Amino acid sequence: MFDSVYSVPVQAAEFFLMMAVSIFTGFLYAWIMSFRIPSTKRFFIVVAIMPFIVSAVITFVNGNIGAGVAVGGAFSLIRFRSAPGSAEEIAAILIAMGSGIAFGMGYIAYGVIILVLLSIIFVFLSLIHIFEHNKVQRERLLRITIPESLEYSEVFDDTFSRYLSSYENVGVKTTAMGSMFKLSFKIKMKDRTREKEFIDELRTKNGNLEISILPYVDQEYLL
Repeated sequence: MFDSVYSVPVQAAEFFLMMAVSIFTGFLYAWIMSFRIPSTKRFFIVVAIMPFIVSAVITFVNGNIGAGVAVGGAFSLIRFRSAPGSAEEIAAILIAMGSGIAFGMGYIAYGVIILVLLSIIFVFLSLIHIFEHNKVQRERLLRITIPESLEYSEVFDDTFSRYLSSYENVGVKTTAMGSMFKLSFKIKMKDRTREKEFIDELRTKNGNLEISILPYVDQEYLL
């Protein structure tokens, strides 16, 4: 039942060993990286199952040049989406592609295993409380609009030292025809419950102009 009608069959024991190792190591890798990458739970779920998806695809290609070309063409179709998909959408596409390759090469039982097993794993990881490190302090992006007459180099330092565990100026931009400046800081709050108190104190120094605190995205400050 597990033999391919097109090529030398993959041994069932080898496949399940590969599956167990790739899923376990993928889960371990995602768990470790979740402490370092400020991303979402759904992103790490995708990362956890990605090794098995890729290894399954490589297993079924198994040196077949024609299948390799077909895989490259199929995966390139993702680039033609009109808008970037969510992590779940991209994972669903990859899972479907992996099982489709197995089906197309005659590995009917393996294709079923990929679809059923990964869908169960995906649902299970979504339901349990994992990859949600609420106590890990995330970096955030603070934007402060100030009038051009305000010397901003040190005016907020005393407030920052009271409320922030760390901060870094990551950008300055003029706005409103040069009459105002927008400052961007990468920050970590000492206590998230004092966020409103922190903003209120900043408002007394920037003339009650716009202030925002957003999730920090590296290399994309969106001034």
